[in-house]
Order: sequence, then structure tokens, then C-alpha cells
Amino acid sequence: MSHLLAADSSPILNIAVFALFVVITLYVVYRVSSRHSSRSDYYAADGVFTGRQNGIALSGDFLSAASFLGIAGAIAVHGYDGFLYSIGFLVAWLVDLLLIAELLRNTGRFTMGDVLSFRMKQRPVRAAAATSTLVISLFYMLAQMSGAGGLIALLLDIRGGFGQALVIAVVGLVMVVYVLVGGMKGTTYVQIIKASILILAAVLMTVFLFGKFGFSLSNLLSQAAYRSPMGEKLLEPGGQYGANGTTKLDFVSLAVALILGAAALPHILMRFYTVPNAQEARRSVVWATACMFVFYLCTLVIGFGAAALVGSGEIKAAPGGENSAAPLLALHIGGTLLLGIIAAVAFATILAVVAGLTLTASASFAHDVYANIVKRGQADPADEVRVARLTAIVVGVLAIIGGILANGQNIAFLVALAFAVAASANLSTLLYSLFWKRFNTTGTLWAIYGGLAACLVLVVFSPVVSGAPESIVKGVDFHWFPLKNPGLVSIPFSFLCGFVGTLAGRDRADVRKHAEMEVRALTGIGS
Repeated sequence: MSHLLAADSSPILNIAVFALFVVITLYVVYRVSSRHSSRSDYYAADGVFTGRQNGIALSGDFLSAASFLGIAGAIAVHGYDGFLYSIGFLVAWLVDLLLIAELLRNTGRFTMGDVLSFRMKQRPVRAAAATSTLVISLFYMLAQMSGAGGLIALLLDIRGGFGQALVIAVVGLVMVVYVLVGGMKGTTYVQIIKASILILAAVLMTVFLFGKFGFSLSNLLSQAAYRSPMGEKLLEPGGQYGANGTTKLDFVSLAVALILGAAALPHILMRFYTVPNAQEARRSVVWATACMFVFYLCTLVIGFGAAALVGSGEIKAAPGGENSAAPLLALHIGGTLLLGIIAAVAFATILAVVAGLTLTASASFAHDVYANIVKRGQADPADEVRVARLTAIVVGVLAIIGGILANGQNIAFLVALAFAVAASANLSTLLYSLFWKRFNTTGTLWAIYGGLAACLVLVVFSPVVSGAPESIVKGVDFHWFPLKNPGLVSIPFSFLCGFVGTLAGRDRADVRKHAEMEVRALTGIGS
């Protein structure tokens, strides 16, 4: 059955639908882009978006290939435990809404480095913030680009490495054009279009599925359990994470990384500057949460629907494994046309998320490193935008090379790792900066670099890299850390580093700067 997709899908139709999406979005990007973009326009779209528009764009930024393909596949194969990804991703937005969105919008201008360096020594803190932003963006980008390669193999039946590399290069190229031509404004419109199509496609598939089972969820779940090798256990906790103590700890670690990571992802944080005030920043998180609530409810039906109609055996046998659950289901319920649409939606998802990441990475380098470290805050705004555009090209090339090298690797691992790195490096420093009066430059540097180093070291020596059948490096075993996700250890370690560094550091916190930051964060005065 592994050739089912290749036999029944129409590569020409898939490419045509995807090309149509690219043409339409490129036209939109061209129309909305400013011919002479200022710094504020390129980084933050001059704050012109409403809370609703930015909320839909936020959901577009967040709903990556892992959300659409990975979660549906995880639910189809592992049942209840797969749905826990959806819950983790959704609950994460409460942290954003309650602790981050409004305060961040009031305190910074363009990047996370603006907030962290507000009352600290500018140059070392901005360098640390830029380092963590670039590392997180690159990990997230590798996952998306390698996802593009896997998806092409699956849907267009391109088996050769060269063909897949070519497609990854095309995706990277289109993404760089979005960023260069449209800046934040163009990228935001791409996110809005893509999020709307993705949610609509998920809702349509859900309605189709319910129709097949007489609009009865219990009928659908019964059939899914009947078709699955797990039987009734498909509908119970513990299918993937309940075998022993280590897997339970692994689940807790993954949940901590997912819930705390969203509030520290640089490309999500940067979105809060595209609205005019803090009230709209809060509204945008409410809208994003509502969009994702609908989407993740649909993944539950799509996942169990794939288990019921396609079966986990056929899903695992298809090229792409678990990630092929949603496309195979589309083929089963809507034939070649629906498969073509779902394929295009998945491509669009990858394209839009990578464009957002590229913009964030280039803005962080140009604003934090070039303008404030190299030029010591005296950079000409036009030069800064030019450096950001050049950085976008470099980041795009790196993403293409990395995506080609990472093609076929474990996508879910790279995404979960990006979340763990974000929460380990950024969350502690953001919360300490906003809420702790004594926090100083030493604490900031210790927290960012300590969390980042701990996270990367634990991953290198975990079963993900060596020592397990599905490890990246086969045939060797140098792992000593038992968990696949380091979040449970590296996130508290980052908070500890920030605390100890603050007490050990000789530099005193600037009381007046903290008072100014507090007033600004809570009221918006001076933002």
C-alpha cells in the first residue's frame, strides 16, 4: 500500500494548486509592500494591523508543518497520547496572554533584544539575545525545510535526493522573495491567507469525516479503535508515553517545553509589535487562541478519522510514515482533488512559517548586532534595513543548505527541540526582566547562555542522537541523558542560572530604569 499515494495522486495537479497559491500571495505581497520601506515598516509593519488580523497571522506563524501533518499522524498511530501535543500547543497561549503579550508590546520596539537590554548593558545583552534568536530560528527552519523535502517525496513521488533538494531550494527561494519584497507587512498577509486556508481545509475534512460516520463521534472512535492494532487502548492514555517511568518523565519534559516554549519563540514575540497598542496585542492572542482551538479540535477528528479509514499499517508503510496520515485521509475521502488542495496547504504552511522565521532572524541581526553593537546605536535606518535584507538572503541560503542536509530527519524532534531551546534561553530572562527588580546584566547573560548550553549538551547526549533504534547516529551509543526532550532539566536550570548570576554579579540593577520599565510595561506610557 505504500505506493497508494503515488499511484492515485496527480503531481501536476498538486504543483498547479501550489503554484496558484504562490502567485496569488506574491501578488498580494507586492501590492501591500511599501516601495521605500522604513525601519519600522520592515520590522513591524508600522504597527498598522488590528488585533484580529494579527491574531490570525499569529496562528499562521504557529501552525507549522509539525502541527498539521505531525499531530494528525501522531493521533492516528498513537491515539490519545498524540492529542496531548494539541493540548500542549494550545495551553501555551495562556502563558503568552497572561504574562508576555501586553508587557512586551509596551516595553520593546522591534526585537526581543529591545526588552532584555532596556535596563541592562546594551552590547553584551543584545549579542546574547541575537545568538539565542538565530539558534532557535535555525532549528525551527531546519524542521520546516526538511518537512518540505519529505512532503515532496510523499505527494509528487520524487524519490531521488536531487529532486527533493531542488524543491527545498525552490521553497527557500520563494520564501526569501516574500521577505525581501514585503517585509513584515507582506509576510503578515501571507500568514493571514495561509492560516485561513489551513483552518478552512481542516474544518472541511472534519465535516466530511463526520458525514461518513453519520455525524456521530462515538461511531468514528469505535471504528478507529477497531482498525488499530492497539484496539481500545487507542482511546486511553499511555499508548506512547506510559510504558515505564522514563517515558512518563519524557512526556512531562515534552509538555513543559511545549507549554513554556511558545511564550519565548522569537518569531511569535516579534508579532506583538505589529499592532498599535497593548490592548490590540492582547486581542491578537485571544484571536490566535480561538483560531487554534478550532484547528486543534479538527486535528482530533482528522487523526482518529485517519486511523478509522486508512489504518495505522498503511500510514506507517507510506513514504513519510506518520506524516502521511492527513494526505492519505484526504485521498480516501475526497480523491485526487482534495489531496491536491491538502498538499498545497501543507506547502503553503511550510513556506509561510519559514518566511516569518527568516524575517525574525534578519531583524535580530540587523537591529541588535549591526545597529546597536557594531554601530553603537548610531546606524542610519536605511542602512539597517539594507543589512536586514542582506541577512535574509544569507539566512535563506543557510536554511536551504540545512534543509537539504536534514532531509529525512525526525521533524517532530527538531520542532520540539526549538521549543525547548526557546524556553531554556529566553523565557527566564524575559520574566526576570519584566518582574524582578534586582535582575542585572550578569544574570541575563548567565540565564541565556546557561540555558542554551544546557539544552544543546543534553540533546547531544540523549537517545535522540545515539543509543536508540530511531536515533540520528546509528550503530553508536554515547548517550547518558535518558530523556528525549531536555526541557524538564534545561528550563529550571536557566532560571537558576539567572538567579545565581544576579546574586553573584557585581553590577547593580538600575533602579530608575526598572521603575521606568515597570510604568511603561503596565501602562504603555512612552512605548
